[in-house]
Amino acid sequence: MKKTIFTGSAVAIVTPMNADGSVNFEKFGQLIDFQIENDTDAIVVCGTTGESATLTHEEHCQCLQFATKHVAGRVPVIVGTGSNHTDYALALTKEAKEAGADAALMVTPYYNKASQSGLITHYSYIADRVDIPIILYNVPSRTGVNIKPETYFELSKHPNVVATKEANGNLVSVMETINLCGDNLDIYSGSDEFIAPIMMLGGKGIISVMSNVMPKETHAIAAACLEGDCKKGGQLQMKYLDMINALFSDVNPIPVKEAMNLMGMEVGNCRLPLSPMEKGALQKLKDVLKKYGLI
Repeated sequence: MKKTIFTGSAVAIVTPMNADGSVNFEKFGQLIDFQIENDTDAIVVCGTTGESATLTHEEHCQCLQFATKHVAGRVPVIVGTGSNHTDYALALTKEAKEAGADAALMVTPYYNKASQSGLITHYSYIADRVDIPIILYNVPSRTGVNIKPETYFELSKHPNVVATKEANGNLVSVMETINLCGDNLDIYSGSDEFIAPIMMLGGKGIISVMSNVMPKETHAIAAACLEGDCKKGGQLQMKYLDMINALFSDVNPIPVKEAMNLMGMEVGNCRLPLSPMEKGALQKLKDVLKKYGLI
């Protein structure tokens, strides 16, 4: 049986920016400490929420190196290293390995729209060439590619492919994947609205956007499910459903960065082409933050 990277709640952490658009590493360290102090079980850097698509190669490497050094073994560090260019994804994954990351999070190749056999070849090529646990990332709403259960089964045979962050919104597909792969592939919810349902089916936890603003609460949902009380986990999830919906009322990570700034965290703006929320949507976000006592 493969080693589980983490159980519970991991934060898909934002990349804070200075006013000039550069990465704010001082703030980055503060956010990491805030997460660990509030029960977050793992830190995921340079993912979708971390605006990896607009980071330069140098910035990407600086962020992953900074995060692994700053965390200093307190919790697992997972680094987003996916790309639609297989050799570049391999290079980033090697950087993550050299920096001491605990795992690499690899989104499906986007825009190219690889076939299922192409996905197997892509991931196997990388997994054969670098010795680091790989968490697949399936988010077809953003990439145009969906990993099918049968493809998961083939990839789960590789010793370095240990888990998936599943955000396809299809619980039947999740059940089929779990039935096929068993203990060879851990499942993490990639959507905050599916924490309890996926964990009820056997998932190990969540890679969360909401944890950026409510780390203790996100951890509590996952912890209840891990303790076998999925009813409690589901009730907690429904309690925070308005927050989950608000954080996805615009393209991620626009709302979560807006929320963090309203809370005084000063994480800066998203990089273009992501733009600030319109006034009406921003007011609704403020109302939700007030409801939960965050501002």
